[in-house]
Amino acid sequence: MTPSAADPRPAPLPSLSSGRRIRAAVVGTGAIARGSHLPALARLAEEGETEVVAAVDVDAAAVEAFCAEGGVPHAYTDLDRMLAEQRPDLVTVCTPPTLHREQSVAALRAGAWVWCEKPPVPSLADYAAVEAEEGTDGGPYAAIVFQHRFGSGARHVRRLLAERALGRPLVAHCQTTWYRDTAYYAVPWRGRWHTEGGGPAMGHGIHQMDLLLDLLGPWSEVRAMAARLVHDVETEDVSTALVRFENGAMATIVNSVLSPDEVSRIRLDCERATVELTHLYGHSNADWRITPAPDVPAAEAAAWQDFGADVPSSHLAQLRELVASMRAGERPRASGADGRTSLELVTALYKSAFTDTTVRRGEIGPGDPFHTALHGGTPGWAPAAAAVAERGVPA
Repeated sequence: MTPSAADPRPAPLPSLSSGRRIRAAVVGTGAIARGSHLPALARLAEEGETEVVAAVDVDAAAVEAFCAEGGVPHAYTDLDRMLAEQRPDLVTVCTPPTLHREQSVAALRAGAWVWCEKPPVPSLADYAAVEAEEGTDGGPYAAIVFQHRFGSGARHVRRLLAERALGRPLVAHCQTTWYRDTAYYAVPWRGRWHTEGGGPAMGHGIHQMDLLLDLLGPWSEVRAMAARLVHDVETEDVSTALVRFENGAMATIVNSVLSPDEVSRIRLDCERATVELTHLYGHSNADWRITPAPDVPAAEAAAWQDFGADVPSSHLAQLRELVASMRAGERPRASGADGRTSLELVTALYKSAFTDTTVRRGEIGPGDPFHTALHGGTPGWAPAAAAVAERGVPA
């Protein structure tokens, strides 16, 4: 239908399956938007896949500078206005976690797909609210930035595990031991449950835990501990956990912001080989090592070392796959139930640590205090009543 005075609606855009450029908008113009999202979108723009039509930030000067530097034509301080005027196909959310639910819901209601930075949202209840706004047939869908599970190295190891070439997974270790000083926590929204969502388990280690789950499959139970050892924050600054997987494998998980010798590491001991990944903020083929058991034939072991063309884990690697899913009208990886599994493990880790119990997968649902807040209202961990009243948020 042609728009007219009687029908003021804008003409519908051609289907994404037609091959037209995907209209993208960036919400939040801080470091992650500048350093990761915009470069990935720009690379795909060079290949004719995307065009960045707008950016949004509450800071007018910041969004104007972002648009000027990145060649983005339209700057906004109002998300709803941008959605109505620009009608993006894809909205990338790069704001603090406390805003993710509201902004993701607004974009989905406007018909846009969402690619949201981790942590996805502060709670499982928030995640369910976002899921409720997704399309039921062909999108739009909301995906989480879990870029560490993308790239050639993760794909190669995932295939070897799925084919049982390495035998049964038996023992695993997942380590995110980073270092953050007091200046890092001077940013007002960091270290607070309501605004950051959680400590290193939620805000840092979730990446490696997501990759571990992507490789090993569903977990079944977790037993954890958490502590504040250095920083004066609401959340923890270190946590440890023991996890049992449905396939029988057992894992240890360590998340820390107290570790001067920073590293991100996953180790999988299988019946026929040990797989190790050691890196910091992203990995390539060279960061993976596969050590065969002594009885593995040399030719077979050599074949395991062929990772193929090197595609590093990155926002770009995930965005390429997301764009393909958009064009096909298919649910992307790291969305829906696939995206929720890592948040569910993190939530269970906190519940186990704060209640001194073993938590089983699937047990945290509506009515459980940890479903709506990762601190679960636990004395000594939940925000102080005065601070809660001041911020106007649930304890």
